[in-house]
Amino acid sequence: QVQLVESGGGLVQAGGSLRLSCAASGRTFGSYTMGWFRQAPGKEREFVAAISWSGGSTSYAGLVKGRFTISRDGAKNTVYLQMNDLKPEDTADYYCAARVSPAIFGTDYDYWGQGTQVTVVT
Repeated sequence: QVQLVESGGGLVQAGGSLRLSCAASGRTFGSYTMGWFRQAPGKEREFVAAISWSGGSTSYAGLVKGRFTISRDGAKNTVYLQMNDLKPEDTADYYCAARVSPAIFGTDYDYWGQGTQVTVVT
């Protein structure tokens, strides 16, 4: 069982940056693939980024590639999402997720956090 708690969301101007954090409980954090998803008002939840259990492999949605970076710190049981050059269309609730499967592609995750809100204004 893994519990996930996101933090770091907030209000930011377009072109600015935010770093989201996801703190995970459980001694097996290092064995999970971790992902970030987002859901904008009135839209379906969409994949943002994923990172393998070792941190050696990552994947990104096309809309964020080159602007967002996912990373993990095993010692802190935490996964991060560094978001740069934010745009109003990045406004959404951002969710952290964990999966037992080692695949970094796909959207089928086993555990989900409660989300943190990101609002980008012009």
